[in-house]
Amino acid sequence: MRTLDIKLVRDLKRLWAQALAVALVLACGVATLILATGAYRSLEETRSAYYERYRFADVFASATRAPLSVGDTLRAIPGVAAVETRVMRHVLLDIPGMREPATGMAVSLPAGREPAVNAVFLREGNWPEAGRELEAVINENFAEAHGFEPGSTFQAILNGAKATIRVTGIGLSPEFVYALGPGDMMPDDRRFGVLWMPERALAPLFDLDGAFDSVGLRLLRGASEPDVIDAVDDALSRYGGTGAYGRKDQMSNAFLDGELTQLSAMARIIPPIFLFVSAFLINMILSRLIALEREQIGLLKALGYGRFAVAWHYLKLVILIAAVGIAIGFVAGTWLGRGLTELYSKFYSFPFLIFRWDADIYLVAAGVSLGAAVAGAARAVFSTLALAPAVAMKPPAPPVYRQFLGGALARVPLFSQLTIMGLRHMMRWPVRAATSMLGTSLAVALLIVALFSFDSVAFMLEVMFYQSEREDATLSFASERPPAVVPAVLDLPGVMKAEPFRAVAAIVRHGHLERRLSLTGKPPGADLSRVLDMELAPVVLPETGLAVSDRVASLLDIRLGDLVEVELLEGSRRTAEVPVTAIIQSYIGLMVFMDAGALDRLAGIGPRVSGVHVSVDPARLDALYRAVKETPAVSSIALQTVSRDRFRETMQENMTIMTTIYVTLAVIIAFGVVYNSARIQLSERARELATLRVLGFTRAEVSRVLLTELGVVVLLAQPLGWALGYGFSAAVVSGLASDLFRVPLVVEPATFVKASLVVAGAAIVSALIVRRRIDRFDLVEVLKSRE
Repeated sequence: MRTLDIKLVRDLKRLWAQALAVALVLACGVATLILATGAYRSLEETRSAYYERYRFADVFASATRAPLSVGDTLRAIPGVAAVETRVMRHVLLDIPGMREPATGMAVSLPAGREPAVNAVFLREGNWPEAGRELEAVINENFAEAHGFEPGSTFQAILNGAKATIRVTGIGLSPEFVYALGPGDMMPDDRRFGVLWMPERALAPLFDLDGAFDSVGLRLLRGASEPDVIDAVDDALSRYGGTGAYGRKDQMSNAFLDGELTQLSAMARIIPPIFLFVSAFLINMILSRLIALEREQIGLLKALGYGRFAVAWHYLKLVILIAAVGIAIGFVAGTWLGRGLTELYSKFYSFPFLIFRWDADIYLVAAGVSLGAAVAGAARAVFSTLALAPAVAMKPPAPPVYRQFLGGALARVPLFSQLTIMGLRHMMRWPVRAATSMLGTSLAVALLIVALFSFDSVAFMLEVMFYQSEREDATLSFASERPPAVVPAVLDLPGVMKAEPFRAVAAIVRHGHLERRLSLTGKPPGADLSRVLDMELAPVVLPETGLAVSDRVASLLDIRLGDLVEVELLEGSRRTAEVPVTAIIQSYIGLMVFMDAGALDRLAGIGPRVSGVHVSVDPARLDALYRAVKETPAVSSIALQTVSRDRFRETMQENMTIMTTIYVTLAVIIAFGVVYNSARIQLSERARELATLRVLGFTRAEVSRVLLTELGVVVLLAQPLGWALGYGFSAAVVSGLASDLFRVPLVVEPATFVKASLVVAGAAIVSALIVRRRIDRFDLVEVLKSRE
């Protein structure tokens, strides 16, 4: 083994703890990059393969009642590859052993063939047949939630008629990867199911013999989606078409897009933090190591070793440390990525899962990490080239200390001479102290990013379920009803209060920007379902004008007082210019509200009701559930309490997993920065500290000199960490915002305190480890003069 390699091995043995701390920080960056990128590719590849294999539609549209012959018109549209017309209706389900009614989506299947669009993967059982008995294939999650299997039965209300459904098979569809029931914000497999039934059995139940009310289209590669959507709208306008829309606006696909956006943001934001910290640590270790070994470097050069040979020796030390970190990161990232992908497969309904752990992910992670490590070491390594042998072999000039702050601290009883020694050393090398402070602050910032989500979700729950949507349940009707339906709802058992609403599909345009939205009309003085302004105060909807959410205002570049064009897609299909009279707060969906009377006048067909928000006596819930199950007009019921609990449960489960990962990563950063700072300071000041011991100072007093500086650095890092954490959290909120879901930026004071306590705990553990090394000083060895 070459002499320099022997020295390298000895250096690694001596610095193993510091090297491992750096390697762990570097491993976190590698693991996070592999985790996010691998999971992103796996989810994207699985989705793409599933969509392609089972012919997921590119364009969707619905109508009131269109004859099947219109399907031929749609097939003739330029750019259309396949068309599947069908019947698609919400129905109420009465599940054995379940108190509350469930909601189902009944979807027709063509006779004797697979659907040309939105095919169904049959996991188990057989396809249903149109006979005397109503049969259906149901979605897998719903079946698992109730223990259904082929041969099981339950009841459903199909257009006013209660019928028994027999399960013939268990299936999945790309259209319902994220199966969300009406009024829900999170999938609830107990309360929402999909029923694929023969068209010849389902169509007559809804008076759709020879007709359809829903259609999906597949497009040829290169076809213009906007042109196809316009042509579909023209073809369906006379049949009650409510506006075609593309795949990006389809509910299930939009939620998947949001998840992929989150993974992409994770890969962009988190790994650079770790790579920066590891580069900083490597620079800190190597620059101080070279400063301590300058006499050895001078001796090596005097003995004939070239400048580049010495520089390469120290660079190899960095490469070995990086290699250990990369290897750990490979293992951890693969394990965590596979676990995250499997978690997604449970949360999203895929019939298969494709793992994508391509070699280029590992090559990029290794290359970026190694590059960060070498970049961190570059300044220290190249400084060895500048050391001439004669200069390097001379001991460095001792630092010149002056009276600290003019001796003011010495006159304060709180500060002992030992404390002043520690502070003076920090002020003597302010750049070192500042870099240590920055590294520690990044650990605080990462913890705030992990913990703020709990504050934001708690705030969302408070606003959505206790300030805005305060009803106990929402009853939706199969078709619009006259206002006389409200007294009938009030007569249902347990209903104490009822507020009607009307929802109308429309296109809202402002300049060249437009968006397909739902206009919701609310009665004056609505109290159960309230509209809140940006300060979360209730808004009184004016007799004319729109109240639009801040997200809609941003997408359409709308300001208060602007005139927007509203094109109704239902009823009279009128187009009118309407002023924007309020900008409101909304965290879910793209919300646009009007006064109910104003919407009725705009629609031009008289007052109508789409559904009713109700307040219910908890003691009479069972009676209400029984009554709803027997009410033909009700197509679905959304239970606010159940939705709230499901939302909280799902969010907390996901956040707990991610928070555990982030806390672990932040602790590693804190430990790596503080421990390395302490060890390097111990190496630099070993002679000074040993001298104090010989002069009679106790171990605790000697430790105070070193640990005072560490304590001050950790303390000063907290405000900077809070500011960085808030900024990172704002970046995360901005990156995750979508049309479906927006997280408010809320960081409670307790979150800052928790982040600081965790980092302080990691710093204390690091300090205690270093303190043990001070206690074990070999005073004779440390005080020996170097020959």
